[in-house]
Amino acid sequence: MTHPFGHRRRHHRRQRRRGAAEPGAGLWGAGMGRFFGPGEVRLALLSLIEEEPRHGYELMKALEEKSQGMYRASAGTVYPTLQQLEDEGLVASEAQEGKRVYRLTEAGSAELESETRRVDRIWKRAQQWGDWGFAMDPDSAEVFRPVARVAKAAFRAVARGGDDPDRIERVREILDDTLEQLKAVERR
Repeated sequence: MTHPFGHRRRHHRRQRRRGAAEPGAGLWGAGMGRFFGPGEVRLALLSLIEEEPRHGYELMKALEEKSQGMYRASAGTVYPTLQQLEDEGLVASEAQEGKRVYRLTEAGSAELESETRRVDRIWKRAQQWGDWGFAMDPDSAEVFRPVARVAKAAFRAVARGGDDPDRIERVREILDDTLEQLKAVERR
C-alpha cells in the first residue's frame, strides 16, 4: 500500500542526500544547510531596515555581521528581495548620494510586528551559527572527520546496546573524559 504522502517523503530523503538541510540544522545537518527558510530573507531585511535606513550593500554586510560571517548574502538575493518588498509597499526607497536607501513603511512595520517570533528565530539561529565560526578555520576543519567518527561510534554503541542504562552511562563517561582532555589541551 502506498502512503498518501509518499512522494513528499521520497523528495525529502532525496533533498537530504543532496546535502540540503532544514534551516537551522547547523553544522551537524548535511553540510551547513540553508541559512534562510522560505520567506525569511525578506523578514531579515525588513528587521535590518527597521533598525535604520540602509542601502543594499549595507544590508548585505549587516546580514554577514549578524551571522558572524557564517552567511554571506549575494546581490542576486538581496536586490531582487528589496525590489519585491518595495513592490509590496513594505519599504520605500530614495536616492541618496548615488545609492538607493531603503526605509520601512507603516505596512513594513506591521508585517514585522506580525512576524516577531519568526524574526527572533532567524536572529537566534544567526547567533548559533556564528558561535561555530571558529570551526570553519582551516586548522579546525582538520579534526572534523575524526569528530564525526567518534560521534558515529558513540551513537552506534548506544543503539546496539538496546535499553542498557549501563552502556549508555559508559559511553557518556568516555565522552566526558574526552571532553576534559580536550579542554586541557585548549588551556595549554
